[in-house]
Order: sequence, then C-alpha cells, then structure tokens
Amino acid sequence: MEKGREVFQKDAFARLCGVELLEAGEGTARARLVIRPEHLNAVGIVHGAAIFTLADAVFAAAANSYDHVAVAININISYLKAVSGGVLYAKAEERNREGRIGSYLITVTDEEGQTAAVFEGLVYRKLRNG
Repeated sequence: MEKGREVFQKDAFARLCGVELLEAGEGTARARLVIRPEHLNAVGIVHGAAIFTLADAVFAAAANSYDHVAVAININISYLKAVSGGVLYAKAEERNREGRIGSYLITVTDEEGQTAAVFEGLVYRKLRNG
C-alpha cells in the first residue's frame, strides 16, 4: 500500500467526516467530500472546519508519501467561495521537498472547478524510526 494512502486509512477523523481519498502518490493526493447537512454551519454554508478537514487530509497523505513522518508546523487557509452543497474536491501539490521542511499547496474546488479555498502547509520531516 502507498504510504500516503496508508496514512489516510489511519485518519479516523477525516473518514468520520466523510472525506474519501481518490488518489495518492509521491508528494500529491486528491480527495473529495460529498456535502451533507451536518457539514453546514448556522448560516447554511459549508463549515470552515469541514473544508479544513478535507484539505488537511490530502496535505497529510501527500506529505507522508515518502520514507519519513511529516508533521505540520504551519498552515494557512483562505476561504474564497461559499459553498452550500454538492461535492468539494481537494488536490495537494508538493512545492518543496528539499531538506527537513516541506511545502504544500492544497486547492479546494467545487463541482464546477471553481476555487473554494486555498490551503498552504509546511511540514517538518522526521526520520521514520526517529
């Protein structure tokens, strides 16, 4: 099993929230979230925490796709479009693999491909057995 997929399978919270991993490869991952009523906030749009969970799940899968454990050290998310239903997709792209710090850009889109959120994350790469 690919390391990124293996990490996702252990993410009980993401799975509880309904995140489905579609693809995982070295430095990349893609997932989706079918919006359900419990994903909506008090004003009827997708809760920021649901979007964050989707983005964070692909971030973790992409960052942990190599022979090391990668832990988040900084994350920034910008919510760009309100969504109230349908399906959201997240795609993680590795921006930097040099050294111990890794940089990833995650784009969250709606069914029409419009950007709903942009998530930038940094990880610290630990040794697998260290």
